[in-house]
Amino acid sequence: MCGRFALTATPDRAAAFLGLPELEDFPPRYNIAPTQPVLMAIAGVPRASGSNLPDRQPMLVRWGLIPAWVKDTREFPLLFNARSEGAAEKASFRAAMRHRRALVPASGFYEWRQSGGKRGQPYWVRPKHGGLVAFAGLIETYAEPGGSEMDTGAILTVDANADIAHVHDRMPVVIDPQDFARWLDCRTLEPRDVADLLRPAQLDFFEAVPVSDLVNKVANTGPEIQERGPEPEKAGRRNPGADDSQMSLFQQ
Repeated sequence: MCGRFALTATPDRAAAFLGLPELEDFPPRYNIAPTQPVLMAIAGVPRASGSNLPDRQPMLVRWGLIPAWVKDTREFPLLFNARSEGAAEKASFRAAMRHRRALVPASGFYEWRQSGGKRGQPYWVRPKHGGLVAFAGLIETYAEPGGSEMDTGAILTVDANADIAHVHDRMPVVIDPQDFARWLDCRTLEPRDVADLLRPAQLDFFEAVPVSDLVNKVANTGPEIQERGPEPEKAGRRNPGADDSQMSLFQQ
């Protein structure tokens, strides 16, 4: 499960990491939740031979994938995550896995560990050595009944590795930079050709830092939600619910 994440790097750093052209300015985002707009990157139009221009393009996507065949979104669940196991065969994700694979830049993600009947203990899960990560994403363009189109997306998940398993049994799929081109290549590579990339992150890549419950409220969007809190003695798992709050990626 990945129900919240953060992107606090500057636009220049995010663009350089993903191999994108210059990005429009946007502020740090410390508490990104489902239904909000998120930045994703997809393969762009192939460049001419010898060109050194980026061949990837950014997209602003609503976090919560809606398959093209859905008739009534009010009766359809919020698909902000997609289990990587079987995503290529599942009706909701099959077309996106084949035609619209994407990268989701992040500074880390949040997960909840439950303790009996108590509220879950939140953790900020970040790369041990800092920097950005790219989650495996999927994009689907949904045509609303009125005729307008909306780009929607989901983050692929996989069984958690030993660094995260004590917090939650799932984690986002992380695509390593050397594999960006393979993952994004939907022209020549089918889902089976990139299935080996759908694996847990390497051990010791992430660290899980306990934080306060400020992150539970989507309205809390400042850096204080990532401040280290006391390590709980006993905990289990809790998943944050989706929130209907909307926030523009370019909101200041």
